Amino acid sequence: MIDYQAARIAMVDGQVRPSDVTLYPIIDAMLNVPREVFVPHEMRPLAYVGKHIDLENGGVVLAPRILAKMLETLNIKSNELVLDIGVGLGYSAAVIARLAEVVIAVEENAAQASIAETTLSEQSADNAVVHIGPLTDGAAEHGPYDVIVVEGGVQVLPDSLTSQLKVGGRIAAIFIDGPNGQCRIGVRTSAGMSWDAAFDATAPVLAGFSEETTFSF
Repeated sequence: MIDYQAARIAMVDGQVRPSDVTLYPIIDAMLNVPREVFVPHEMRPLAYVGKHIDLENGGVVLAPRILAKMLETLNIKSNELVLDIGVGLGYSAAVIARLAEVVIAVEENAAQASIAETTLSEQSADNAVVHIGPLTDGAAEHGPYDVIVVEGGVQVLPDSLTSQLKVGGRIAAIFIDGPNGQCRIGVRTSAGMSWDAAFDATAPVLAGFSEETTFSF
């Protein structure tokens, strides 16, 4: 029998804190959100291992340290509206719900979205709203957003997402280039997007965020 509470403490002490994550609300959220209920049932024994957990539709539950570092860099405030892209079974939305005023969690796999909605409700994440639709479309009807978090790798990031940011709003995404990856933070300005490198990270590229392959003859 796994002691999941002890596993959460070990995850925070062994993976999150050593990754220079110091903001108390993030530490508190990751200590209190039961990650094991937001992964496929057969994967629960691996819920607190420091790796990504792949989902059947090509989505991913990001490794704890990667998600925590993204949130640390974004520094979400309690009065902010957040768009969470590729929420899978709901873990990231449950964590963000403890940081933000409201989180809109987008998932295009209807079965996973339904599970996420049920689990978030069971965990009393009443300020998390699950939106079913293509990840690249976001959820413009609920925006504009203070923050956007992309839960997976991207090779290209469509304007349809960045346009949903408020001016001054920020977005975190993991840009993948071959075997390498880098989390970048973008800020929307009146002139467009301004990007800065945050830290090295890799993740599976989400559906719809791949570069189209072109052929020459």
